Amino acid sequence: MKILLVEDDPMIQEGLKLSLTSEGCELRTASSVEEAKKLINDDYDICILDVMLPDGTGYDVCAEIRRKGDTPVIFLTACDDELHTVLALENGADDYIAKPFRMRELMARIKAVLRRTGKKTDSEELIKVGSNDVNIRAGKVFRNGTEVILTAMEYKLLMIFINNRGAVLSRQQLLHNIWDVAGDYVTDNTLTVYVKRLREKLENGDEVIQTVRGLGYRLI
Repeated sequence: MKILLVEDDPMIQEGLKLSLTSEGCELRTASSVEEAKKLINDDYDICILDVMLPDGTGYDVCAEIRRKGDTPVIFLTACDDELHTVLALENGADDYIAKPFRMRELMARIKAVLRRTGKKTDSEELIKVGSNDVNIRAGKVFRNGTEVILTAMEYKLLMIFINNRGAVLSRQQLLHNIWDVAGDYVTDNTLTVYVKRLREKLENGDEVIQTVRGLGYRLI
């Protein structure tokens, strides 16, 4: 999930950055209206805007977002009263959350807004591989919430298996595909090493990559 966070309080910004990235989100941050407007051209799943900013308000940023598209917006504010709630909604907000708030509540609101607006969350873009979750959007693999660190080549090999799940891939097919995506020379012996390392990282007592004797490999 790609998020634009506009928050001028450095402690809140850093806390949200750590929490959201730990959830697998990709984050761009800004501390002012001017900074935020320079980042709006990027494609975001959702924007989280503080209301009070040093050179204006989150409403100014929201207006610019609305001129460029329909990206969902959640406002953050220290004011929890009816007037500010109405102002936020009238200025294009999809939701509104008052500080202080729990991270779990913010994540729940983000997912609720994305569902209402027809957007997919990263949890809907996860692919199960054994006991692992492959987050295609983030390009990362997790097991029980902990990232499984793969090298670039290991991840590319995993994606080849995922894109051909259930099919037996010969060693020649794997070598050809790895060459295509990486532009690096991979020998038959090196492929054996990559498959072995990928198995070691993904298999947690369960078979993930099956060897089909005499034919090649298959992702279960």
